[in-house]
Amino acid sequence: MYQAETRGVRVTVTPEYQSDKSDPDENRWFWAYTVEIANLGEETVRLRSRHWRIVDARGQIQEVTGPGVVGEQPVLAPGESFEYTSGCPLATSSGFMVGHYRMETGSGEFFDAAIPAFSLDLPQAPRTLN
Repeated sequence: MYQAETRGVRVTVTPEYQSDKSDPDENRWFWAYTVEIANLGEETVRLRSRHWRIVDARGQIQEVTGPGVVGEQPVLAPGESFEYTSGCPLATSSGFMVGHYRMETGSGEFFDAAIPAFSLDLPQAPRTLN
């Protein structure tokens, strides 16, 4: 589990290797990751967009941006949380992801909530950031 907090928005990520969706003979390894976004602050926030940086073991970088997450732009009142699961294929057997969510407060102020860097490692590999 990996965690970061920005302005009362706590982002927790739990990655999991998906052997049933991977094909090492075809240079395809797949991870699912579950994200919980919790509003620990005192103001309501809305997740407007996401920005991911995905890096494989060869240093190849893929940038992913877009509105919301899994088709939603959740609104979180103080004390509320939102959880979703998504996935990431890699052409190598390890890598890492990092990023941020663009959040908007009820007063229209924007800020970036950090998504912690998290490692994508095979279950038998040591858990370290690449």
